[in-house]
Order: sequence, then structure tokens, then C-alpha cells
Amino acid sequence: MPNTNEHIEYISNTLRLIVSKEHTFGTDALLLAYFASPLKNTIACDLGTGCGIIPFYWKRGELCKSIYAVDIQKNAYEQLCRSVELNTIDNILPVNCDLRNMSDILPKGKFDLVAMNPPYTKASSGILSSEESAKIARHGVMCSLDDVCKASSRLLKFGGRLCMCIRPERLFELTTSMRKFKIEPKRIRFVSQRVGLPPWLALVEGKLGRKPGLTVEAELYIEDGKGGLSEEMNRIIGSYKKDN
Repeated sequence: MPNTNEHIEYISNTLRLIVSKEHTFGTDALLLAYFASPLKNTIACDLGTGCGIIPFYWKRGELCKSIYAVDIQKNAYEQLCRSVELNTIDNILPVNCDLRNMSDILPKGKFDLVAMNPPYTKASSGILSSEESAKIARHGVMCSLDDVCKASSRLLKFGGRLCMCIRPERLFELTTSMRKFKIEPKRIRFVSQRVGLPPWLALVEGKLGRKPGLTVEAELYIEDGKGGLSEEMNRIIGSYKKDN
């Protein structure tokens, strides 16, 4: 492997994902992949895919017919291409482009599902990370929520789903942006570390062109209150392990 900062994460007993210091993944990406729950015949698109954990999570369960994995960063794209080659996968399709300018690259109205784990904060909020890859991943320096929802509205077929995770303090901003581009918020699930703590994440699903009607699902807890992971979190992680 050309980069000494890289290592392998096993997403199943046989499915191997290359991760690096610059392009790795966290709990929020696993939760989003689980929340989206695509069907086997789904044509999906993961925007800002990074190392590709969401497409690989779906691949573990053979949940999609095809998955387009989009990232603006060339080094993330190349890293994912090597993961795809490593596993001889033919239905994860890495794409190196800006989601704000995909009209000549990805077809309009083709997708059943679009997912994105967006930057944590607005470009004008917080202390910017020093490394360029971290700035793009954590701060909205390359795209806003409006950019994501506009791109998703173009990609989705009627009734298609946009699934995102967001910090609770930005939830109103996200649902407002969805509606601006005719994506109706339909489902929300909050995530807390354990019972009694406020949620640190919101998982949101919207559907293109649908009528209003929002379901708030039971809260998801990371821990079981006894120092371990909850039963649901163990199911989400499944066979995931690190190869040291």
C-alpha cells in the first residue's frame, strides 16, 4: 500500500476498506448508513463519500444494485478506487467531482436514494481545521446544506429519499433547506450516547415531492448504561473489526 498512514478496516469477514488519517470514518457515518437501509434493487448515491464507508456498509449487506460514491477530493477518490479494486467490486462507482456541478456527470432523476454525512458546521462557524481535508470534511467550505439539497433534488426520482445526519442545533436549517428544494422531511431519529443524555446527532430522511407528514422514531442509544454498547449498536457494527 503506497501510503504508510493507511490501514485496512474489515467491514465484514471478507470486505476490506482502506482508511487513512485524512479519510477515515466515525460512528455518525455508520449510523447514517444503517438509518438509510436501502433495498437490494436501489440505485444510490453517497455524496462526500470520503473513504467510502457508507457504500461499503451497504455492500456488506448487498443492499444496492449500484452505488455512485462522489467526492470532490482527488486523494479520497483515489483511495476509494483502490478499495474497490482490492475487493473486486463492480457496483460501487467512485466519482471525483464537485456536487455543485454534476449535471454532465450523474444523470437527473435516476436515483432512489441519496445520502450525505455533511460537514459538522457552517464555513463561518468554529475554528477551522488546519489540514485541507479536515476543513472540507468538518466545515462547509466546499458546500452548504442548500448545495446538498439542490444537488439531491436533481438526482432523485419522484419519491426518492435523501438521508442525512446533522447536529441537532442545525436540524431546523436542514429541514428548511430540504423543503426549499421540494424534499419533504418524513422521518427523524435522534441519537444519544446513553439514556438521560441529550441527543448529539439527528438522522433525517426526506422524500422528493411528497406531502407533509413527519414521523419521529424512538431514540437510538450508543451505550447500554452498563459500560458497553447497546444491543442495537452491536447490530449496526456487526462484523466490523480493525486489522492491526
